[in-house]
Amino acid sequence: MNQSRNLLLAIAAACIALLGVAMFLQHVMDMLPCPLCVIQRYLFLAVAVACLIGAFAGQPKLGAGLGLLSALGGMGVAGKHLYVLANPGLSCGIDPLQTSLNKIFTAEYLPFMFQADGLCEDALAPFFGLSIPQWSFLWFALFGIALLWILARRK
Repeated sequence: MNQSRNLLLAIAAACIALLGVAMFLQHVMDMLPCPLCVIQRYLFLAVAVACLIGAFAGQPKLGAGLGLLSALGGMGVAGKHLYVLANPGLSCGIDPLQTSLNKIFTAEYLPFMFQADGLCEDALAPFFGLSIPQWSFLWFALFGIALLWILARRK
């Protein structure tokens, strides 16, 4: 259990650090988040919260299960984002998704983190060799593998 708890805490810390990187890219590097970026932020936060619940409630499998669902959702959204980047004719810019995302209470009270103002096609600038959606997909996949390991191991 202690090993699972430590891994859950490490995943939660990594998710929070990734949200910090997103804030750096947005506010220092002036990369505005698109609707799919904001959804990925919500899912990183969901993975972190699920892992913290599992670690502190003494239920690592519950936290790992909820975190795995969030990580799989994140992989799906990041995959959609990569599909949009691979097909330049598609866009998710100013559309009903962006409008509805910006009306959620978290976007109204924390606009510096959850307000979608960018276009999905603008995510092409590489960050250490990969685009932001590629990094996001990679991190969600790593978290998913680690959480699956917690679920599969015996006590």
